[in-house]
Amino acid sequence: GPGRPLLLSTPIFYANGPPHIGHLYSALLADALLRHRRLRAAGPARLCTGTDEHGLKIQQAAAAAGTSPAELCERVSGLFRQALTQAGVAYTDFTRTSEPRHQRAVRQFWGALRDGGMLYKGAYEGWYCTPEESFLPESQLAERTDAQGRPCKVSLETGHEVHWTKEENYMFRLSAFRDPLQNWLRDNPRAIFPDPFYQCVLRWLDEDLPDLSVSRERSRLQWGIPVPNDPTQTIYVWVDALVNYLSVVGYPESHGTWWPAVHHVVGKDILKFHALYWPALLLAAGLEPPERILVHSHWTVRGQKMSKSLGNVVDPSVCVGQYGVDGFRYFLLRQGVPERDCDYYDEKVVKLVNSELADALGGLLNRTTAPSINPSNTYPRFSESCFPKVLDSREAKGTGRVCAEDYELVAAVASLPAQVDSYFESFQIYKALECIVQCVRQTNGFFQRHRPWKLDRRDAAEQLWLDTILHITLECLRVYGTLLQPVVPHMADKLLSRLAVGPRERGLSGLIFLARYDGKPCPFEGRQLGPDTGILFHRLGKLETVKKRKQAQVPDKQL
Repeated sequence: GPGRPLLLSTPIFYANGPPHIGHLYSALLADALLRHRRLRAAGPARLCTGTDEHGLKIQQAAAAAGTSPAELCERVSGLFRQALTQAGVAYTDFTRTSEPRHQRAVRQFWGALRDGGMLYKGAYEGWYCTPEESFLPESQLAERTDAQGRPCKVSLETGHEVHWTKEENYMFRLSAFRDPLQNWLRDNPRAIFPDPFYQCVLRWLDEDLPDLSVSRERSRLQWGIPVPNDPTQTIYVWVDALVNYLSVVGYPESHGTWWPAVHHVVGKDILKFHALYWPALLLAAGLEPPERILVHSHWTVRGQKMSKSLGNVVDPSVCVGQYGVDGFRYFLLRQGVPERDCDYYDEKVVKLVNSELADALGGLLNRTTAPSINPSNTYPRFSESCFPKVLDSREAKGTGRVCAEDYELVAAVASLPAQVDSYFESFQIYKALECIVQCVRQTNGFFQRHRPWKLDRRDAAEQLWLDTILHITLECLRVYGTLLQPVVPHMADKLLSRLAVGPRERGLSGLIFLARYDGKPCPFEGRQLGPDTGILFHRLGKLETVKKRKQAQVPDKQL
């Protein structure tokens, strides 16, 4: 209900290498949801993120780099903090799994599983994938040859090589949770979203659900949290990592304020860990599953998966330098569709942000506030006689200078805040942006159609009509600026400041469009506009972006 707390989370990112745009996409989705909720004044909200700093992969990466795991994690964790801050991600909490508070929570969680009879010690063998830190069944493997031409097995999904591993580990009774998980999902059809991922998890639950190995032999894995009362075993990295969502809210003492009002934003590659293992572990520890798991797909680069070997990993700090914070955020959130993989390349970014931010939105603001059109630099008055109200915009024929398309614009912008709100709630931020862009285009059409620069201010009737055109256009811009705050916060602030919209007038809960059309007072009418804030969004050049990217590329060994 309204006023309740909500915790939004990104995955904690694995600290074996620097951030790429896939990491930032998760964070930007969560950040936009957080900002949108705050603008709605819907209740306390937090955004947690961080770095996952244990596991065999980090132990090996540190050895290869000639450093200690602790030093590697310190450095890489700093890179993630820097990248998130550069991209304007307003996180409230940053968890490192090497922190004492987190390790204490993990030990407590393990104790809850043990005390509930959910753990037992058993021999385990299977194909282990170190990059994915998981055992994989035969059905998820393929035969390949390695660099030396020898036959080997690899993960079907990622292509990473797997190795046969036999250990004595602690096992979690995952098989006992098939029915509880099915019941949870049946009772909560929006628990996993979008729907294709929900259906995918239901299919997994129709298959065998074998017990899960939740520890590794300490002799193989020293870099991790030891199993309480058994120094020969290390807690499995995924159990350790998932508990960050509890440790950040004060588990085991004070988590009840926030849990289970939690929305996890995760990539599809870690869906099984979040939608099967994590809810089962929570139920086993006497806790409820998270309220929602919001899943997104991956980014490719010119149709290819990002990889160091291809040299096509996109560095987010380079992107921010090229396109600006708002350009980078806008592209990822406008083009990213959670249900399917999306493709990235420089020319695509340049074309999109130039067209929609620099030209359509920035151009409209420039034209409406230009001294030649609006010499008094004010929010002009609206005239009901120039723009009379109609009961149904779909049946409006137009009266005087006003035409049917003008009434369509007013109806579209009036319904826009509710539409955008609905799309944010359903994790379809790209659709919210599509709707805004469509309205921006309609507004440009309205302005162009009535050619205010041709009107004679010496004629009282023409002055009234000119003021009405400007009033409607500025009202449209005010709505767009308000709705765009979660996606392009700096640019939206620039736009709203130019329109003299105060800090307390930027919320979504009281957003009313064109009040004068409905015969109500408009608080902005007659107000002096804010100072000129300059070009809203500078157009990007085509060649310089690619050139900058090449200059900024860093060899793998320096990462």
